[in-house]
Amino acid sequence: MGEAQTDMPSENYIRVRNRKSEDGGSRDLSYPEVPEALEVGVYDNHTHLEIADGENPMDYREHLELANQAGILGGVQVGGSVETSIWSARTAAVEPQLLAAVALHPNVAAEYESIQELDAAITEIAKLAKEPRVRAVGETGLDYFRTGPEKLFLQQHSFEAHIEIAKENNIALQIHDRDAHQDVVDTLLRVGAPEKTVFHCFSGDTDLAEILKANGWYASFSGTVTFKKNQYLRDALLVMPKELILVETDAPFLTPEPFRGRPNSPYLIGLTVRRMAEVLEISVNELAAQLTKNTEAVYGLWSEGLNG
Repeated sequence: MGEAQTDMPSENYIRVRNRKSEDGGSRDLSYPEVPEALEVGVYDNHTHLEIADGENPMDYREHLELANQAGILGGVQVGGSVETSIWSARTAAVEPQLLAAVALHPNVAAEYESIQELDAAITEIAKLAKEPRVRAVGETGLDYFRTGPEKLFLQQHSFEAHIEIAKENNIALQIHDRDAHQDVVDTLLRVGAPEKTVFHCFSGDTDLAEILKANGWYASFSGTVTFKKNQYLRDALLVMPKELILVETDAPFLTPEPFRGRPNSPYLIGLTVRRMAEVLEISVNELAAQLTKNTEAVYGLWSEGLNG
């Protein structure tokens, strides 16, 4: 998850992406056209539809309508704060195409002034995790890129608390791991990983892929696997057993090629699936079927737990 600001609340989205801090606002910020639909549908394992982006921001219903056109079955709407986790859980409760993940993003955890204040927020996450359409705790983990060493104890405390919430509720854990591979792995091995552990936006090399493979943890690949320079991700994909791979957009971030830099949306996930199939030298339909099977094994069925 990238940076966003919260100065334009809406019932359909509650944050607006702060593009000026990322690229100076000089890029094409229009949404790309809908690509050719997948013949076999897949799920977007990780998306942030609470964030508005681009020249003509869309609400989550518009994103999902375009996703339908592109052959996308649904998605996991991911929170990163108490506010966005509440939005994610409430939206998934009434939207058949969305399940929810709830958590404090590690950089959000580091913003609290004390362990006591952080624990109060974690308590709110724990309450949300019990809701039937909340199928994961995430995104949580460690981020050594944006947080200085003086605040890392808050991230570590939060990460371990979120691991326990996932285990207590027997739901998946979605991990944010940025420049912290070894400490994330060490934490999981020390405190015990949940049965369904997902490395969101997998950013490791073949060594980390071997660790995931050995422990039965999932690697979720985003649009970054399509970037020309990221051969190490494609090499890691080849290491992973097919039953342990997932796909995601991390929308509105990490738009796949050839639209890198423009706003991302679940309807674009087919571009990533097709590139992954090329790397694995299997058909798009075969990979899509495997991804769907894997996703439902991690999160359950999208048809269950709806309000009303």
